[in-house]
Amino acid sequence: MTLHAAIAHPLQSAAAGISFLRRAGHGSSHPTMLLHGIGSNGSSFMPVMTALPATIDVVAWNAPGYAASLPLAEKSPSPRDYATALLRLLDAIGLKQVVLCGHSLGALFAGSFAARYPDRVAALALMSPALGYRVPAGETLPPTVQARIDEIETVDLESFAAKRAARLVHAPERKPQVLDAVRTAMMVLNPFGYVQAVRALGAGDLLADAAAITAPTIVAVGAEDVVTPPDNARSLYAALPHAVAFHEIADAGHALPQEDPAAVAALLMQLMERIDG
Repeated sequence: MTLHAAIAHPLQSAAAGISFLRRAGHGSSHPTMLLHGIGSNGSSFMPVMTALPATIDVVAWNAPGYAASLPLAEKSPSPRDYATALLRLLDAIGLKQVVLCGHSLGALFAGSFAARYPDRVAALALMSPALGYRVPAGETLPPTVQARIDEIETVDLESFAAKRAARLVHAPERKPQVLDAVRTAMMVLNPFGYVQAVRALGAGDLLADAAAITAPTIVAVGAEDVVTPPDNARSLYAALPHAVAFHEIADAGHALPQEDPAAVAALLMQLMERIDG
């Protein structure tokens, strides 16, 4: 494979029990780590990886329990457990500091990581952020959260995806390729890993973690997002002590990295330019 081909096409790899996509850069820009949402996997960031300049080393993980990544040992993990898994991955692949970008549930994990390991995060991007439900360990999940577990444990994945995918995309009839990508990712979920992630969503509290985040942070959300609506994103932005910009992306719903990858890539580039001075 030529250098150009290796740059243009992210490669599947694995380390520390985590599988990931990586497009190796050849410049001095900060490496970038991308964390996907609850119904997806690392491939949801492929359009963003393609849109980013080839100089940037970009990694999109498959969270524990997703794709070929091993699940966590904890039956009911918290975002902190996923943050610990991310730390192991960064150490294993030799990334000492990254620009960290999380989408949806990935934003909850990114916030937990940034709050606990501030020296490893040069800058933070929280896209379509899930705020978490702040459920103490051992307590009952809210009905809407428990319904996610009940559903994936009782229906086939094709039916699960058919029911949920369209809600993530604004005007899905105009974006059939995006809808198909969202649906396809849901159809290959590992139910056990998904249930663990749902429990982490229930336990999470991104607004609390926000107070401890020291990295310069941007927040972005689709203007038509009905899953993690703009008002939620604004409340997060207000809670961040080092927030630098808030962006509401027109004509986009929850699947922001797939609906408007050029906008997401541009925001990441602006963030990198800011920290590079």
